[in-house]
Amino acid sequence: METTTLPQGFMTTMNKASDKRVAVDNAADIAVIVIYFLVVLAVGLWAMYSTNRGTVGGFFLAGRSMSWWPIGASLFASNIGSGHFVGLAGTGAAAGIAIGGFEWNALVMVVVLGWVFVPIYIKAGVVTMPEYLKKRFGGKRIQIYLSVLSLLLYIFTKISADIFSGAIFIKLAMGLDIYVAIIMLLAITALYTITGGLAAVIYTDTLQTLIMLVGSIILAVFAFNEVGGYDQFMEKYMRAIPTITQATANISEKCYTPRPDAFSIFRDPINGDLPWPGLIFGLSILAIWYWCTDQVIVQRCLSAKNMSHVKGGCILCGYMKLLPMFLMVMPGMISRILYTDEVACVDPDFCYQTCETRVGCSNVAYPFLVIRLMPNGLRGLMLSVMLASLMSSLTSIFNSASTLFTMDIYTKIRTRAKERELMIVGRVFIVILIALSILWVPVVQEAQSGQLFDYIQSITSYLGPPIAAVFFLAIFCKRVNETGAFCGLVLGLLIGLSRMITEFAYGTGSCVQPSNCPAIICKIHYLYFAMILFAICVIIVLVVSFLTKPIDDVHLYRLCWSLRNRTEERIDLDAEEEVATKEDTDYEDQTQQEVSCGRKALNWFCGLDQTGPKLSQSEEEALRQKMTDTSEVPFWKRVVNINGILLLSVAVFCHGFFA
Repeated sequence: METTTLPQGFMTTMNKASDKRVAVDNAADIAVIVIYFLVVLAVGLWAMYSTNRGTVGGFFLAGRSMSWWPIGASLFASNIGSGHFVGLAGTGAAAGIAIGGFEWNALVMVVVLGWVFVPIYIKAGVVTMPEYLKKRFGGKRIQIYLSVLSLLLYIFTKISADIFSGAIFIKLAMGLDIYVAIIMLLAITALYTITGGLAAVIYTDTLQTLIMLVGSIILAVFAFNEVGGYDQFMEKYMRAIPTITQATANISEKCYTPRPDAFSIFRDPINGDLPWPGLIFGLSILAIWYWCTDQVIVQRCLSAKNMSHVKGGCILCGYMKLLPMFLMVMPGMISRILYTDEVACVDPDFCYQTCETRVGCSNVAYPFLVIRLMPNGLRGLMLSVMLASLMSSLTSIFNSASTLFTMDIYTKIRTRAKERELMIVGRVFIVILIALSILWVPVVQEAQSGQLFDYIQSITSYLGPPIAAVFFLAIFCKRVNETGAFCGLVLGLLIGLSRMITEFAYGTGSCVQPSNCPAIICKIHYLYFAMILFAICVIIVLVVSFLTKPIDDVHLYRLCWSLRNRTEERIDLDAEEEVATKEDTDYEDQTQQEVSCGRKALNWFCGLDQTGPKLSQSEEEALRQKMTDTSEVPFWKRVVNINGILLLSVAVFCHGFFA
């Protein structure tokens, strides 16, 4: 009898304590948060005022004027959203350091991005990734298909996960209703994304990165100090077993005991929660899609002044990706030590009272550290860090998603759309994207035993491998054609959706209440599934391509690796159609219409009043050559190449040390 009343009494006590501590209602915390918002908005407005936002190139690519350090900071900030703080810390609390291997894989992939993929994209002269596939294969169906699928991935993984994780933190920290907090944040986030374009996003990302690093380093120092240092941390984590385990009968000991391999990255290939073959090969497939073909990441690289700045930005991002293991994963494990009963809860009823979900509460690990460990003022700083990570990730996604929709979908519907119309449509689409993402938030909450980061990676494993396979073959195998690529994309999507829909239909379950999903479908680890799906798609693309007509080399110059250095003029597969479209859209009504003062102010605010001078044909050609130039100064080329080798060496060392 006592074992059933203890949890309820304990829960009541904790709720009262939490109610007193969660609200950020002291002057120091509020002042820090207000200052943060003012500084971020000031930077965003400065970028909005000082950059050209009135053209597609200015709004979507920042005019190819960015240096390596804001690019590196923006790559990191775009990647590290609030989903990383909440998700990495939560999975670390539940299962140990292996999830940090997801971050360290990026040390290799950013080198592949900067040295292999981006040079091809720049030489192709593209703004979006679907646009590259259109040039590479011709036709419209692949471009439209990839745009739609990318937008779905943004909704299912990036936006909804970041909104959910930010809502967890804000609800605990400020006592606000989740959806009120979401609407407030999204309004501010969308404001400077809609008005400022990519330049504003990159500059604010740079500020967000600084805030994130400073705040998370301070929290990590507090956390390690609280448990007595690294050695004590390792010892205490293995003893962090919740006491409230008897409220429900028949709970297996493995559900609440820390894993024996908690401090190892490479785990058993059969029974491991993150099997090492999947972590090396399966994760690399997902990373090809995310780091080398995803619009959010690649768009930042395409905005660089030249290739040396691209590579420098990738290297800076790679070095910063070393940090999440120590600033997010391990602090999440410390949170389990300090707040064991709540963070490591297993009883479904107790979990629901703690975090409003029955599958586990590991996602509250990082917010609990901030709320209960940090003093006044610093708690406000950490809330600013979470806001920074949420907003930096969302702004990047909003800008890239609007680019995809506007350039690859809307222009097919409205072939004669003027540049001003495209600017307006891109901004309106952001609002629609937000609404769809909020509707998906409840699904995120219950998936993958409540471990947010596992949910993100599993969805990516079901939908990302076909895209990775097509881009990989498009660059490295010139024999691949449009028919083969489209068949691979469609069949791969059908296979991936069959796994995803089945899993959500049965529910992913938890250790205490396993899912009834058939083993042949759901018991294959999602990283292994990614490997299988990638192999199937590669085979389909190659077989169909070799059975159909190849593409002549004249259409592939500078679009694939073997022809990357060819200087002959490339004849695009849809060149005639593009010329006709350009002639239609080049026509401008020369008549001047009277515009009201209010309309003028709105146009200035949104950057729609900025029009560049009419360029001559020779000036347009010079600008085109600049946008497709991949040459480098020999000295800086050696510098970035040496740093690239050093980064790869660091990646090998880190994996070996924690293996």
